[in-house]
Amino acid sequence: MEICEKLKKARAGADMTPEQVAEKIGVSRQTISNWENGKTLPDVMSVIKLSDLYQVTLDELLKGDSKMMDKIKNANCKSKLNTSVKSF
Repeated sequence: MEICEKLKKARAGADMTPEQVAEKIGVSRQTISNWENGKTLPDVMSVIKLSDLYQVTLDELLKGDSKMMDKIKNANCKSKLNTSVKSF
């Protein structure tokens, strides 16, 4: 199952509207819609906030979605690169 489906299911399980979720994690309602419809992927910090809000583990949200895992790996590589560059 892709993260978009998991996010939609978790929100429904938490009995929350997209507007409520957006307000609680500090994004727009449209952003929540884009994530749930698979148009865009949430950033790592947003996934952590959603995990806390929906009271589900990060594993439950992330595992099984190769696009999201690639995004996390790329973000991690960029972070390491930025850290390396700053140390010069």
